Amino acid sequence: MALSAIALNCSLKAKGDSSTDAMIRVLAEAFGKHDAKLTETIRISAENVKTGVSSDEGDGDAWPAIRQKILAADILIFGTPIWMGQMGSVAKRVLERMDAFLSETDEAGRQPSFGKVAVAAIVGNEDGAHISSAQIFQSLNDTGWTIPAAAVCYWVGEAMGDIDFKDLSKTPDKVLETAAMTAANAAHLAKLLKGKTYPGMPDN
Repeated sequence: MALSAIALNCSLKAKGDSSTDAMIRVLAEAFGKHDAKLTETIRISAENVKTGVSSDEGDGDAWPAIRQKILAADILIFGTPIWMGQMGSVAKRVLERMDAFLSETDEAGRQPSFGKVAVAAIVGNEDGAHISSAQIFQSLNDTGWTIPAAAVCYWVGEAMGDIDFKDLSKTPDKVLETAAMTAANAAHLAKLLKGKTYPGMPDN
């Protein structure tokens, strides 16, 4: 069963290669081994994603089209850098926009993202991967996404160092091993859900 994946790159940079891009590429390669193709990476900071908590914040808002794309895919790769020990502000904006899913349920009480799998790609220096993944996964779970086991692939550099993930001469073996596990688990779960999704709220 072929799967589609889409990545959101929540780098603070609007253009140019970023370490978040590099981590997304590592995961995309791992997903490719499980018939899951990355169809697109969307750089959120290059789009006019307005602040707010609805699915459409009016004229010029880029989120409605992005929302349509992520919900059309089977797997979401949520990529963010770490800033000041936590996920970046762009990632927070995306999660705030997904808050609208809470009220956009179908007749069975299922949010638009039900049956869709999400994983995280996190990069940064020193610390913050664990708190960032905790915040991301709590928010994604609240808004209907399914989180597989070993759902985050991350890298953090040496404390007070100046080397970014994209500048490494070689991807660390541990990162590759983690990416392989993340992709295998997520693809397996996505195939199960694509074949038979959640039943929704039972009748009273």
